[in-house]
Amino acid sequence: MAAGGKDRSAREARERARQYQARAELHTAQQRRRVRDNVLAGVVGGLILLGIVGAQTAYYVWGPGMPEPSPSPTPSPTMTVPVSPSPEPTPSATS
Repeated sequence: MAAGGKDRSAREARERARQYQARAELHTAQQRRRVRDNVLAGVVGGLILLGIVGAQTAYYVWGPGMPEPSPSPTPSPTMTVPVSPSPEPTPSATS
């Protein structure tokens, strides 16, 4: 019966080693998945930000948010020298 005890302890040791190896592989796979997910989230977030900035730029440059052009004052061809109004005489006070 001495051999039965050795077989059981060897079997338990193999089972513990198998479980340890499985946990180590799971931990490694989780780390890789977290890194992959973080990179993917960063890329998608960056693309969303670029899309938002591009949409706002397009709205304010080419879309309905574009400011209305105001007419610039241009001198008329008939009036080259500004004319100052003639001064009006002030009424004198009579006593």
